[in-house]
Amino acid sequence: MKYWITKLVIFTVFLCNLLLISHHARAEPLNTLPVVENLAVAENNFGEKPQEDFWQFRQLVKGTKKLQGLFNLYSQENLGEVFLEIKPEQLNKNYLATVTLESGIGESGIYSGSPLADYLFYFQRVNNNLHFVVRNVKFRTAASQAEQRSLARSFSDSVLYSLPINSIDPRSKSILVNLDDLLMQDFPGLTPLLKYSLQADYHLERSKSSFSDVNSLPENLEIDAIYGFSSPEGADLVTLPDSRALTLKVHYSFSQLQGNNSYIPRLADDRVGYFITAFQDFSHNTEEPFVRYINRWHLEPSDPNAPLSPPKQPIVFWIENAVPQSYRQAIREGVLMWNQAFAKAGFENAIEVRQMPDDADWQPADVRYNTIRWFNSLDAGFAKGPVRVNPLTGEILDADIIIDANMVLSVQHEYRALMEDNSSLGNMCRRQERKRQGAGGNRGEGDIKRIFSPHPYFSELCYSHNTSEQAAMGALALSLLQNTQPSSEAMQEYVHQYLRYLIAHEVGHTLGLRHNFHGSTMLAPQELNNTEMTRTKGLVGSVMDYLPVNIAPQGVQQGDYFPRVIGPYDEWAIEYGYKNSLHAVDEVMTPEVEKIFLQQIALASPQPELSYATDEDIWDLNPLANVWDMSSDVLVYSQWQMDNARVMWQRLDEHYLPQGESYSHLRVLFDKVLKYYFRNAALLSKYIGGQSFRRTHVSDDSSWAFVPVPLAKQRQALAELQEYVFAEDAFSFSPKLLNQLAPSRWQHWGSYVPNNRLDYPIHERVLSFQRTILRSLLDSERLHHLQDIELKTPSEQALSIPDLFDTLQKGIWTEVFTAAEPKPISSIRRSLQREYLDILLEMVLNNVDIPEDGRTLAWYELRQLQNAIDTQLKELGKQADIYTLAHLQFSSDRITKVLNAQLVSN
Repeated sequence: MKYWITKLVIFTVFLCNLLLISHHARAEPLNTLPVVENLAVAENNFGEKPQEDFWQFRQLVKGTKKLQGLFNLYSQENLGEVFLEIKPEQLNKNYLATVTLESGIGESGIYSGSPLADYLFYFQRVNNNLHFVVRNVKFRTAASQAEQRSLARSFSDSVLYSLPINSIDPRSKSILVNLDDLLMQDFPGLTPLLKYSLQADYHLERSKSSFSDVNSLPENLEIDAIYGFSSPEGADLVTLPDSRALTLKVHYSFSQLQGNNSYIPRLADDRVGYFITAFQDFSHNTEEPFVRYINRWHLEPSDPNAPLSPPKQPIVFWIENAVPQSYRQAIREGVLMWNQAFAKAGFENAIEVRQMPDDADWQPADVRYNTIRWFNSLDAGFAKGPVRVNPLTGEILDADIIIDANMVLSVQHEYRALMEDNSSLGNMCRRQERKRQGAGGNRGEGDIKRIFSPHPYFSELCYSHNTSEQAAMGALALSLLQNTQPSSEAMQEYVHQYLRYLIAHEVGHTLGLRHNFHGSTMLAPQELNNTEMTRTKGLVGSVMDYLPVNIAPQGVQQGDYFPRVIGPYDEWAIEYGYKNSLHAVDEVMTPEVEKIFLQQIALASPQPELSYATDEDIWDLNPLANVWDMSSDVLVYSQWQMDNARVMWQRLDEHYLPQGESYSHLRVLFDKVLKYYFRNAALLSKYIGGQSFRRTHVSDDSSWAFVPVPLAKQRQALAELQEYVFAEDAFSFSPKLLNQLAPSRWQHWGSYVPNNRLDYPIHERVLSFQRTILRSLLDSERLHHLQDIELKTPSEQALSIPDLFDTLQKGIWTEVFTAAEPKPISSIRRSLQREYLDILLEMVLNNVDIPEDGRTLAWYELRQLQNAIDTQLKELGKQADIYTLAHLQFSSDRITKVLNAQLVSN
């Protein structure tokens, strides 16, 4: 009897379930994806799916803590297992994922606060799996459904992950997945990052990885995950106790992409430097297939009709509670500098600064907060201002500026003992450049581009690394030229000015602005230290330039070291990006309708103080678009700085170091001044064959887009290079100073004693810089420029290739061309002359790619040089020193053999 009762109960339950399934099937809309009820993905020992269990959803979440919010989470105690619930209405809907590295290792590019990835994604159910799909926003159309179908077939989205569905609620149809399956399979891409940065293979250890905090809020989901990595051999790391294992913490923010109906995407203009969101539009058959929106915040005036109105929602930056108290005021001032520009755009107090409380219940990486963060490292020395953007409209949604403490510490506390440029970041920048240029090449060729004109594809980290060097160099100059002590008020003011400018620059990036490397050319050299002008009009046209420290020349009272106010270009750019246009026309506002309003603003671009040149512009030979230059006349400015460097060397020679200080500090300082000297010398080389470039449109004015550097300026630049770089008396150091340049003898982690020679290699260092500049003057790119410019200007106004060759040869070989009487040739001059000879011989032997006119001129110059050397040898007889005789005889013999070899080969 019990047996039949049991069978009846089972049949009744089965029938009820069948009716329930039938009811849901009838209620389900026809256009939805098919739903598989109560999917169980685990397989039994026979590889079969377990039988359906309608209570599985409840069983999986039983005993868990439910966190309700944008996505519901079910977490077990101690976050041992976390389930993510996806409601049916959340499928195929756009969400934004931002991924941030919350903890790093403090070296080699793995730094706390660094952004890792941003995704516009959606969840899609496919059979028994839930797909995490990154949406393709590069191609769009507003045309017919037929064209939309064509785009969907032509360009694919990216399915990054396929997650097994653990269960589906039979009533709500909500899908339940294990969060481990999404985030614990190296979602942030740390494995390839570690391989690239550390040059070692690290593997994710699931057993060492876990969630440390999860929180679901109404508009966003915040998750912290800890990842453990291991490597059998480890990497060459000094910040870890054992480099075979490391732990990284990652913060995730998943938020709904809000559709803001009042936000109007703003079209970009190439005369105003904004980061852009671009896509290809197939809706219209036009000559320009791309639509480009600038990246900007959504600012709306409270009163659109008022000339000055507070915004409905200001841009708020929070200073992280990890920022030292002594720096917070400078940071605050740097942020608020931009309110000057927003006021001209019609917004009062558009930006606010608030302090993150010490007991804050939110994290800086939370997508709801814009933060200015502080981190420590062994070798970073940079600041960066990344933003998160709506990839559909260009609206900026979140910004987090990160600052390495070394950016300030190297200035304030270690300004006399600056570190050698052998950091991991410095090496990474050089490694990227070598990879870009390719293997091989002649000695030193391309170095000038690496050191003085970074390629536009370089990471901003490489720029910022040089920023801290510049600031530390300025502090050194402040001490050497003005005898200022580190603890004095002057040094504190210097650090304050530097940090304020640094923050203003990074905040500019978070407002959407790109670099403007034309910004430093607004004032004449004589105006740079006139504080009445620099504190009203500005020290520079834009703080978005990479600026050197403004060091006054000898005999001139020092003005501001860094800008106190933003420049005219900055105000104009903010006006273009943020000025309200709703009252400009009566019709419904769209990006296309707004275009006329924006063009009226952009028409001001020909004004000199509004000149704009960004990363991709500085790779050309443009003396007005550079990093680390200052003033409208770099020829004057650079000469001032080289004269300052010579004074600094003299002060170092006069017992600059205090009693008890190690001479290794003197060596570092000497080398830094030498690098500063040649950095300014290299700026002069941009004048040779150079041309300015302006992003003009036809209606702007009648000026040319390209304007060659006047011949007089080019000749002046060559004359200064000869005097400060190639002349016999360009470098004169006392034996006492050179014999005090001792190396550091500390041998431990983070400080290694070099295995090369102990004394300072003065010949090698001077020649390496001379070689860099000389080879850049005679490289293929410059010779092609000179050849083309001869066609673009009247012949009497162009510097020709023969002029360049003849000037350099007679300046470098003065001892055999114009010497009043025979005299010994110094060792530094002999090295330079050999380098020059090597370059011309390579040209004649067809070992380098140069214009054919350059090759024949090299042959001609070699013949002239050989005649001059032979004449000099006859006058010297046997009276000259053996160094000079051997040098001249060997040089003449080399020329003879190469010319003969070239003749035979032809």
